[in-house]
Amino acid sequence: MSGMNGKAVIITGASRGIGAEAARLFAAAGARVALLARNRAAISALAAEIGGMALTCDVADAGAVSAAFAEAEASYGPLDVLINNAGVIDPIARISDADPEAWGRAIDINLKGVFHGLRAALPGMIARRSGTIITVSSGAAHNPLEGWSAYCAAKAGAAMLTRVAHLEAGAAGVRVMGLSPGTVATEMQVKIRASGINPVSQLLPTAHIPADWPAKALLWMCSADADEFVGHEVALREERIRKRAGLIA
Repeated sequence: MSGMNGKAVIITGASRGIGAEAARLFAAAGARVALLARNRAAISALAAEIGGMALTCDVADAGAVSAAFAEAEASYGPLDVLINNAGVIDPIARISDADPEAWGRAIDINLKGVFHGLRAALPGMIARRSGTIITVSSGAAHNPLEGWSAYCAAKAGAAMLTRVAHLEAGAAGVRVMGLSPGTVATEMQVKIRASGINPVSQLLPTAHIPADWPAKALLWMCSADADEFVGHEVALREERIRKRAGLIA
């Protein structure tokens, strides 16, 4: 996608899974990619592989997010694309058994992390009247699942945050949308299967799509071909979306 050449891109949760695959694809498309994650070793290795920038950052920390965004823009120029991808599934526990601190930590990462990214990216994008922000959502944002109260609640909140961001910034030309990828073959699915809680844990590994599928969808969503979906959440489970994103014929 030649339209990404030279674009400044920030991807949160870039140390593995969807985030890491997205970093590879965006870099291959010519983007200048800043990788944000807590795992310094992982993002440093990936940054060296793709020619990107590794920025150790906990998205739950508003100050750390603002500082990372400032450092990325100091090197790459104004931000063109933000992929709000960072997320955790833990704690997998029924509400009556959940540890309050672990539950709150999941909210801090999965919900507040999206807010912190939006808050850091939106002022500049609104001022420039351009930019794309995509939040990686989940079917759990819309469907309750046993043992996933923190994840479901946070993803539901993040989906609504994304809609509010579109309401506030869409008129200024900022493209805001969500991607619900379905179940993806990542480390998160290993944890889910090991928990044995709810039907998702019973899915065989072959049921999950590869991580490069949502990564390819994210890259496509940054193109003008996806403009009709601005302000909405795109579901990768839908065959028509898979075709539009070039995943299937």
